[in-house]
Amino acid sequence: MNIIDGKKIAENLRLKITDEVKNLERPPGLAVILVGEDPASAVYVRNKELACKKAGFFSDKIIKSENTTEEQLLEEVERLNNNPHIDGILVQLPLPSHIDSNKVIEHISPYKDVDGFHSENIGKLMQNKSHLRPCTPKGVMTM
Repeated sequence: MNIIDGKKIAENLRLKITDEVKNLERPPGLAVILVGEDPASAVYVRNKELACKKAGFFSDKIIKSENTTEEQLLEEVERLNNNPHIDGILVQLPLPSHIDSNKVIEHISPYKDVDGFHSENIGKLMQNKSHLRPCTPKGVMTM
């Protein structure tokens, strides 16, 4: 029986990515939006921020209050869609109940949709034409 060492695979991948980032004109940029104060979501966002730092990425953590309106969140997503230094956008789910998660996800540019949740990206994934693969399934396939 073979035992898969996921931590070792992840560390090797991180080192490879860090080396690749050094050869780019500018570091890739990831924006993560957290709405509210869910402790588990805050830990998840912090881990993403640390992973970006280790890999040499630019990271923009945007924290919005629980009272943020859907319109305000959509405006923030649009600002990030138009920011040339942001290559990926991740809206941490779940969102407060007064915000339509699907509407927010559909507002993210398909080219910056890190989670791959935008309907265009799901369709391309089904057709095996995706430019981005969702992280968890890709990680499993890599292992």
